[in-house]
Amino acid sequence: MEEAIDMTATIVTIGDELLIGQIVNTNASWIGEQLTLRGVDVIRTVTVGDSPSMIKDELGRALENGRIAILTGGLGPTHDDVTKHAVAEFFGDRLTRRQDVLDAVEARFASRGIRVLDVNRDQALAPESFKAVVNRAGTAPALLRRTKTPKGEGLVALLPGVPHEMKHFMEEAVLPEIETLGEHGAIAHRTLLTAGLGESLVHERLAGIDELLGDDVSLAYLPNIHGVRVRATVRAATAEEAERRRDEVTVWIRERLGVLVYGEGSDTLEGALGRMLRERNYTIAVAESCTGGLVAHRITNVAGASDYMVGGIVSYGNSVKSSLLGVDATVLAEHGAVSEQVARCMAEGVRSALGSDTALSTTGIMGPGGGTPDKPVGTVWVGLALPDRTEARLLRLGTSRLRNKERAAAQTMNELRILLGEGA
Repeated sequence: MEEAIDMTATIVTIGDELLIGQIVNTNASWIGEQLTLRGVDVIRTVTVGDSPSMIKDELGRALENGRIAILTGGLGPTHDDVTKHAVAEFFGDRLTRRQDVLDAVEARFASRGIRVLDVNRDQALAPESFKAVVNRAGTAPALLRRTKTPKGEGLVALLPGVPHEMKHFMEEAVLPEIETLGEHGAIAHRTLLTAGLGESLVHERLAGIDELLGDDVSLAYLPNIHGVRVRATVRAATAEEAERRRDEVTVWIRERLGVLVYGEGSDTLEGALGRMLRERNYTIAVAESCTGGLVAHRITNVAGASDYMVGGIVSYGNSVKSSLLGVDATVLAEHGAVSEQVARCMAEGVRSALGSDTALSTTGIMGPGGGTPDKPVGTVWVGLALPDRTEARLLRLGTSRLRNKERAAAQTMNELRILLGEGA
């Protein structure tokens, strides 16, 4: 196979507000995704404060190790916006006023009846070796410079930190410029979403995959509260070759993980469950105690859930379990609210009360208190009522109340998804 040409990038996001958490840094992830889709390998992302020395250090490191450096933030009109000054110093440039940028800034302020200040006019200043692209959605221009790097001809792009302005410049100026840097191969990703097993057990299921991996094919395990995302990445000279090999790897993974896989990419567990219910023309109802309505919330997050979601009952107290779900008081007294018997009765009760084909129930001890030696914090029973039978599952979770609620809701939906996948 022809070797893919090396095209690597560093993303530098700039601003004290990012470091102290006042603003969530969404720019780096969006830029990284767009570059990857076009075959550019993002090797590093870093956030620095409004420090000229740090900006110059990171720019130097980026150009030493790759061919593309994209910097966002610090291009505004105030004293803490130092990016273009730092970059001008890095390249030994002086700042020059760009008349087309100044005209656009003045026209923008005039259209709003606002007086233009000198600091606003200074937004038309740019390092002399950079091309300035007028901002139609704000005032700070994008600044682009082709440059030589140890790995070949490269690009430095300075973009505003405002997300919608940054995205416009990426799509209209930066990405087209990258395309002119020459052939740089292709990267293909696919992320399989799993639920039901942890990272180590998923890895065990994929024993033998090392034979498929190498410098051009990699696999990442990304655990979350639902399970594990398994991401395959393939680098190749052409998009066709990258996609072909990616498909081979993901078919191999699917064959070994089977029902553990509930979707790909941006799919959700509740969306996967909803599709299965719709395919079978089944409706669903939920009876929740320990999850307090979270299962119903998740199910109804899916557009069109009214096709299959009948309703739910939050039966937090035992009196509600008895009066609305028909759980016999003697069952509660003998086995306790957190028990297999009560979970089954709750699921059957809500299915009967609301007239659904299937039903889910949750009852457990979320913590931090309330546990006993026999039923410690994190003990959850899940009821699964199907058209022809009722089953129950025992979950052993942790000690964090909120995480327990989230994990219980996810695992409850996943248990029904698996049952339906087995032909229930």
